[in-house]
Amino acid sequence: MMSDILEKKVVLAIDDIPSNLVAIKNILEPLFDVRLVKEGEQALGLLKRDTIDLVLLDIEMPKCNGFELLHAIQQDPNLAHIPVIFVTTHASPSFIRRAAGLKVKGYVLKPFKPSVLLQKVLEQLGMDTPTAWQNNIF
Repeated sequence: MMSDILEKKVVLAIDDIPSNLVAIKNILEPLFDVRLVKEGEQALGLLKRDTIDLVLLDIEMPKCNGFELLHAIQQDPNLAHIPVIFVTTHASPSFIRRAAGLKVKGYVLKPFKPSVLLQKVLEQLGMDTPTAWQNNIF
């Protein structure tokens, strides 16, 4: 029972730019088990193999873009329950509307404020805001 309480939620971040992955990891790692991948096919393999609680997904990636990967996640009955938040530079209303129509759970624009990203993740995982965040440490 105690191990369930102490077990960190697993967040998978998918972005083809390593510096974006490092930034996400630095923000979330104190509270979550953060997994990082640079491409959609690799992410899909990890999603099928491991238990992932939340996906942070870039839209603009080579080979398999974020919309294609989201479609693959949503079409797999074993993965469709995993919440997905887009983390992207695409600020146009058409991209935001498209994402909303696909039932993503959030849309965070890059460059993002650490507090905004953390809050979106906490909301989707049904967690309370940590004291450190409330005290503006993040």
